[in-house]
Amino acid sequence: MDATLINPFINATINVLETMAFVKSKPGKPFLKKEDVARGDVTGVIGLTGAANGTIAVTFDEGSILKVVSNMFGEPMTELNNEVADAVGEITNMISGQARRELEGLGKVFEAAIPSVVSGKNHTITHYTDGPKIAIPFTTEGGQFTIEVCLER
Repeated sequence: MDATLINPFINATINVLETMAFVKSKPGKPFLKKEDVARGDVTGVIGLTGAANGTIAVTFDEGSILKVVSNMFGEPMTELNNEVADAVGEITNMISGQARRELEGLGKVFEAAIPSVVSGKNHTITHYTDGPKIAIPFTTEGGQFTIEVCLER
């Protein structure tokens, strides 16, 4: 997959978490993900259409999302609940929006669906195309999360 399609999602992820939750995140080495099992405990998934069809997913381990949402809400969050799930959907939406704006500047226009959120240990992430699943792990002071970009070839 073309790095010019992936980099806007990395940039948007770093920017959204720092702007909305004052959380610095450091991207790791991207890899091709083969399995459908999520690497985290709660995942936001959003479908994309336009320049290519596909999905993006943002999956957080419990520690990272509780830190992010605690900072966003200005109060300690100690468990995964509906408020946290709603925040994951909103974060996924914001990352998608910023990345799509950057891609539009490159002449690649995407529309996004409404995000859905899946949670639980060892839940699966369903990508709606058979394109490669490019995963980018991130570390934060609260824990880890991974973004996955899957666009048809």
